[in-house]
Amino acid sequence: MYKFSSVQKPVSFHSPNQTFEWGTCDRFPIFAGPDIVEDEGMVLEVAQELKKITTSLNIPWVFKCSFDKANRQSVDSFRGPGMEKALNILARVKSKVGCDLLTDVHETIQVAPVAEVADIIQIPAFLCRQTDLVVEAAKAGKPLHLKKGQFMAPGDMLSIAKKAASVGNEKVLLCDRGTFFGYGRLVNDFLGLVEMRALGYPVILDCTHSTQLPGATGKSSGGRGDLVGVLAKAGIAAGVDGLFLEVHPDPKTALCDGPTSVPLAEMEPMLKHLSAIWNTHKEFGL
Repeated sequence: MYKFSSVQKPVSFHSPNQTFEWGTCDRFPIFAGPDIVEDEGMVLEVAQELKKITTSLNIPWVFKCSFDKANRQSVDSFRGPGMEKALNILARVKSKVGCDLLTDVHETIQVAPVAEVADIIQIPAFLCRQTDLVVEAAKAGKPLHLKKGQFMAPGDMLSIAKKAASVGNEKVLLCDRGTFFGYGRLVNDFLGLVEMRALGYPVILDCTHSTQLPGATGKSSGGRGDLVGVLAKAGIAAGVDGLFLEVHPDPKTALCDGPTSVPLAEMEPMLKHLSAIWNTHKEFGL
């Protein structure tokens, strides 16, 4: 019978704000925050509320927010205020709230300025096979969150992780955000999560993007944000090492990925429910 246990290469995280590990089955850290910088006020509001909630529940939390969305379907889609302005906003929010930051990079020239602000660097799913990008991001020496391409098998991620290891960075997290199931639909393979974790690295489940309906509106992706909680509960029960959740005060007005975002007001009850599942999981040693 499959029994969840520590992975071969747990990833430690140390900052002035917190210390924890992925891959030891101790706690379930989360990446949570808005999809993209819309304006400083919204970003700060979400960060402050998430800090309050996760502190009260003793859940390790890293603020997630993108400075750019380079893989939009339409040239008219919102991409953010620009890298320099967005990174300055994220730096100020980090300072005010006292939190750590995950954000993604799309080109090698973005790695250096992003590494000055971000504590964890993310490689988007569509770009996970871009060798130069993965290697350059790994050289920054920070934990690397590698999203599995929607077109890749779980076992394929070992080669991607080895690209980071080739420059001395073993602080790798593997992330599942769904797999293409024909046109306009993604599904999650929970057996695949186990297989990917068996590669030796902690595994994160992106519950929000997994509910995406690619290209559903013709100019952008739709989604089933109402099902994010279902995937989160299933992921915790299966024993993933962390969750990725995009959050917005009002998803209906979000400028990007609103259909898959969790309403900010729903985060506290959701995390309380997930904590109960996690505690049961640990109690019975599943």
